[in-house]
Amino acid sequence: MTTTAITHIGSLVTNDPAVGDGSPLGLIENAAVVIDGGRIAWVGPTAQAPAADESFDAQGRAVIPGFVDSHSHLVFAGDRTQEFNARMSGRAYSAGGIRTTVAATRAASDAELEANLVRHLAEARRQGTTTFETKSGYGLTVADEARALRIAAAHTEEVTYLGAHIVSPDFAEDPAGYVDLVTGEMLTACAPYARWVDVFCEKGAFDGDQARAILTAGAAAGLIPRVHANQLSYGPGVQLAVELEAASADHCTHLTDADVDALVQAGDTTVATLLPGAEFSTRAQWPDARRLIDAGATVALSTDCNPGSSYTSSMPFCIALAVRDMRMTPDEALWAATAGGARALRRTDIGTLTPGARADLALLDAPSHVHLAYRPGVPLVSGVWQKGLRAH
Repeated sequence: MTTTAITHIGSLVTNDPAVGDGSPLGLIENAAVVIDGGRIAWVGPTAQAPAADESFDAQGRAVIPGFVDSHSHLVFAGDRTQEFNARMSGRAYSAGGIRTTVAATRAASDAELEANLVRHLAEARRQGTTTFETKSGYGLTVADEARALRIAAAHTEEVTYLGAHIVSPDFAEDPAGYVDLVTGEMLTACAPYARWVDVFCEKGAFDGDQARAILTAGAAAGLIPRVHANQLSYGPGVQLAVELEAASADHCTHLTDADVDALVQAGDTTVATLLPGAEFSTRAQWPDARRLIDAGATVALSTDCNPGSSYTSSMPFCIALAVRDMRMTPDEALWAATAGGARALRRTDIGTLTPGARADLALLDAPSHVHLAYRPGVPLVSGVWQKGLRAH
């Protein structure tokens, strides 16, 4: 088995204080990483690096763990350019929002959906993302939800059943009937392809009682809960996520003091995943990351890549937004986009660069990770290794 040493790394982010400088990022200067069999075998100073079969000279550039994008919606067809243009132009727009994407997705072939998914995955990988979660939610029929998850499962282990994205247009006059479908026949068809179950707990989508029924049914089928919580208004989503020990409460834009306290108390179980791309694309109120971090909650960052409210696959862009508009430090934002995302997926093998971890890493064309926020919009990722192999 071939070993590879990446040497002369100007600044290596390990996300392990024990092997680095004692900070949460576990920084090592003038560092090296040795990869063996898709795993990290060794990290430390370049001068002490063991011999390897192959070597790569980082020439003083920074290396970070690959980004862990723990919230995306990538199985879809079409786009909503006109909707976005109208919103940004201050014009009223009466198209169907998510329903527009549902219609396009239902009409698309399996090959078209997969090609679109693969295109977005390649786009994300070029920007340093090595692990992603993605959801169904744009089919809203038994067959369309199941095929979305089947397509996704061919490309990632982190697949989420989101039949409860909105009430299907087919059940507009019978939301209770749709909840029965989501918790019954649809769940049975979808569970074999998924690890997670999610629900959009929000006014206009699913209320607390409906969300509890859906998540409880999913858990009984062996799926782990996560929740779209408190994005558009104050509501029961965060409290429900904590109560059901969901892996994450995602969005967390409108929080009471009780919601923040609940997330702090559940910090080892439920991660607050913040999605600044959604606020950027809708000109909505920013989540208060500073409030959550200062209180002691565990915070992750993700793209929420979807065609309606956050059509970006760029984790560096989300880091820059988090630093500029959500009052995170560059260190906090990078940790949230790597180790934080891993926590939200309950993974210990990713989001860190320490012996035994998966060899997922990104080489930056910069001497420090701080440049991700310092130079927003600049394509700084110049190399990506995924499971020990350099992506091309």
